[in-house]
Amino acid sequence: MNPFLIQNCRILGDSSVSEPADLAVAAGRIAAIGPAGSLDPGHYGGNLVDGAGGLLAPGMINGHVHSHEHFQKGRFRNLPLELWMNFVRPPQPVPLTARQVYLRTLIGAIETLRSGATTLVDDLNLGAALNREHLAAVHQAYEDIGIRALVGLSMMDKPFFEALPFVQEEFELALLDELRAAPRASGEDLLALAEQLAAERHPARSRVGFVVAPSAPQRCSEAFLRRCRELANRHDLPLIIHVQETRLQVVTAQLEHGCTYVEYLDRLGLLRPKTTLIHCVWLMPRDIELIARSGATVQHNPWSNLRLGSGIAPLRALLDAGVNVSLATDGCASTDTANMLNSVGLATALHTLRGEEPEDWVGAEEAWRAATRGGAIALGRGEDLGTVEVGATADLVLYRLDGVGFTPANNLLQQLVHAERGQSIDTVVVDGAIVMRGGRLTRLDEPALLAEAREEFRSLAPFYDRAEAEVARMEPALRRIRARCACHPIDASTFPARLS
Repeated sequence: MNPFLIQNCRILGDSSVSEPADLAVAAGRIAAIGPAGSLDPGHYGGNLVDGAGGLLAPGMINGHVHSHEHFQKGRFRNLPLELWMNFVRPPQPVPLTARQVYLRTLIGAIETLRSGATTLVDDLNLGAALNREHLAAVHQAYEDIGIRALVGLSMMDKPFFEALPFVQEEFELALLDELRAAPRASGEDLLALAEQLAAERHPARSRVGFVVAPSAPQRCSEAFLRRCRELANRHDLPLIIHVQETRLQVVTAQLEHGCTYVEYLDRLGLLRPKTTLIHCVWLMPRDIELIARSGATVQHNPWSNLRLGSGIAPLRALLDAGVNVSLATDGCASTDTANMLNSVGLATALHTLRGEEPEDWVGAEEAWRAATRGGAIALGRGEDLGTVEVGATADLVLYRLDGVGFTPANNLLQQLVHAERGQSIDTVVVDGAIVMRGGRLTRLDEPALLAEAREEFRSLAPFYDRAEAEVARMEPALRRIRARCACHPIDASTFPARLS
C-alpha cells in the first residue's frame, strides 16, 4: 500500500474546520497533518491528491443495512413494519445465483461510498440453507469495491412470522401449518457458522469482518440470546439486535415477559459496550437509564422509521442521558436508498417535532458525531475510526466545495449535513487505499456492473412478484393482530413516538 499526500485541503473535525492543511497517509493510517505546504511530497513518493478547494472529512459509518433487500428497492409503499417485514423474508425465497448476490451486494456498497460512508454493517439474511457460496459472494463484493464491512448473519431460533402475539388465534390453520413447514436454518447451524466466521473474519484482522447479529428478542429464545452474547464476549465482537421498533413490539414484550425488551435484555446480560440496539423508537425513561448505564449504543434509523410508520425515537432524551447514538440507513426495501447523508440530514430536521425550545433540537454537530464517532464507538473502534487525527485509520472522504451545496460557503458542517447528498464527493479512502478518485470508483467498472445488475433483475422480477403474492396471503391475519395490539395499553411514561 503506497503512501500518499492529500494537499491543501480543509479538514473537518467534530465541529470545526481547519485552515488549509496537508495530510499524509501511510500503512493504512493518518501519518501526519500539517499546514498546507509543510509536508514534503518527496517523502510520499510523489503520490499526491490535490485537495485544494476541498473539505476532508472522516468517512461515516452506516451502522445498519440489509444487503438482501437491494433488489427490492422501490417495490413497497405505505406499509407499516408488521405488514411489510415478511415480504423481505418470504417463506418461498427468490432463487439467486452467487453472481446475482454479488451484484445485489454491490448496489448498496456503491451507494454507501457515494454518500460518504466508508464502513457499513450488513445484517444479512442468508436463507434457510445458509448458502456458503452466497455468503462468499457478499464478502467478495465488499472486498472488491474496497469498503469496510462487518457482515452479520441474521440469527434467530424461532420462525420469523411467529414473532408476534395471537398468531395461533388469528392465522388460518392451513396457512399456519404451511408456514411452519417451510424450511428454516436451525439455531445450532447459525451458531456453528457464526463460530467459524468469528475465527476467519474477525474485524480486528479483516476489513470485511463479522458481527454477531441476533435478529430481535422476540425471534430468539432466552437460551439462544445467551449463547449469542457468550459468543460475542468470547471473541470480543460487536453485537447488534433490533429492539422496540414499533408500539406492537412493546405490547409483545409485555405479553411475553411483563416488561420491555430493553429490561428483558438487561436481565439477560446482553446490554454492554459494543452492543447496538437498532431502532429503539418506543422507549420508557427506565429503558434509557438502563441503556446509558450499560454503555450500549442506540442505532437511529430515521428515514426507515418514518417510511414504515414506526415513529420518531426520543433522540434528545437519549443524548441527554449520555447514551452513545449511531446512525444508519436500514435496508433498501423500506428506505429505497442507502444514502447515509440522507439519514444524517433527517436526524437533525426530524427532531424539531419534539420539544418546544430550539435548544432541545438536535443540531448538525450532534448528527455528524453520531454518523462518525458514534458509529465507531458502537463497533468498539472509537479511538481510530470516525475521526481525522494522526494515528487514526485512514477512512476519509474529500468533498469538493465548488458545487451548489456549498455555494456560498457559510457553515461547511451545516451545509454538509443539510445540503450535500454525495454529489460533491471527489475522493474516498478506506484503510489507507484510494477507492474513489475524481468521482470514479478505482477498483470496479461501476457502469458495467450496474448494467449487469439491471439485466439480471429482469429475469428475477417474476420470482419477486410470485414470492410477494404468497406473502400477501398473510396480510388479513397480520392486520387483525395489529388491530388487537393497538388496543392494548402501554406504560404511560413511554415517549410518544407518533403524532396523533
